[in-house]
Amino acid sequence: MTPAWMLLTDDSVAPSPSLLVYPDRIEENLRRMIARVGHPSRLRPHLKTHKLPQVIALQVSLGITKAKCATIAEAEMAARAGATDLLVAAQLVGPNVPRFVALQRTFPTVSFSTLADDPGALAALAAAAQAAGTTIEILLDLDVGMARTGIVPGPAAAALYRTLATTPGLRAGGLHAYDGHLRHSILAERIAAAADGIARIEAFRADLLAQSLPVPRLVYGGTPTFAVHAPRTTHDATLECSPGTCVLWDANYSTQIPDLDFLPAAVLLTRVISRPGANRLCLDLGHKSVASEMPHPRALFPALPDARAVTHSEEHLVIETARAADFPVGTALYALPWHICPTVALHDRVHVVRAGRISEEWTVTARARRLTL
Repeated sequence: MTPAWMLLTDDSVAPSPSLLVYPDRIEENLRRMIARVGHPSRLRPHLKTHKLPQVIALQVSLGITKAKCATIAEAEMAARAGATDLLVAAQLVGPNVPRFVALQRTFPTVSFSTLADDPGALAALAAAAQAAGTTIEILLDLDVGMARTGIVPGPAAAALYRTLATTPGLRAGGLHAYDGHLRHSILAERIAAAADGIARIEAFRADLLAQSLPVPRLVYGGTPTFAVHAPRTTHDATLECSPGTCVLWDANYSTQIPDLDFLPAAVLLTRVISRPGANRLCLDLGHKSVASEMPHPRALFPALPDARAVTHSEEHLVIETARAADFPVGTALYALPWHICPTVALHDRVHVVRAGRISEEWTVTARARRLTL
């Protein structure tokens, strides 16, 4: 059965497909995040999951003033919403370099930083900073096994950090590492898998400090390893955790990482638009409404636990269920997205649910690649 907290008292007022968000559950998730690290200053949540200024404002009201961003548009949105310390966690190249300088100029009271793992990119950032008469804070991005971005801790990484710390126009902001490839369902196995990366980074940091290089912070991990790194913040004041998905949560992590006790706070509302066979329902939940970058299932339907996806296209999802006859055309169904982050980015607005009613709509501001800068 569909849980009572999901249900609208009158679902006829909700368009489909649409994304519903539940602010009371978002706030509870934020409180649970703070409880895990002990203090809001130890959190730097990744806002790519929700892209909503209202959620940033809620975080700030709870004392979480830092955030991690994927784009300059996300950083601009967060700065306007009240965040005061923003890390753009992507190496800036091309036109994004002057855009970042403009971002700093536009919000002089906000601390901005970014990442680098390449000498050429570092040189371009230094040249832009020097030309603008400003300073850019940069964290060295380290690869601890994901092999997506970052430089492996070692002599080359130390030399690059030394360059970063001594180049005019740049300021060393510390180290960044993301170990999102570690998704073991059993926490003890996740902790063991993360141990090698943690040891290498600790040794690397100690080496930098021994060379009298400043390492003011270490931003480590995301949602998958949040339970690994959160306890470490109690004895390392420089460590910041940057989970993102747990703000809204999704079916993937709730299934894959059961030790994280966050609440689903975003739900897809869809409707039956056809019944193409005795055991089939066609829903208006196509690729343009729910993330489809992974194998099925792409959403879970609490009312139809036996549902199996048959076909998925731009505007349609056909599912097979023995209970198809119980759902006439026009019936509303509620679904938990498997991957919430790219699902949010498919919606230009979300419908805010309070006490079973849609109270307002929030524009998904930072789904845009560019706002004003």
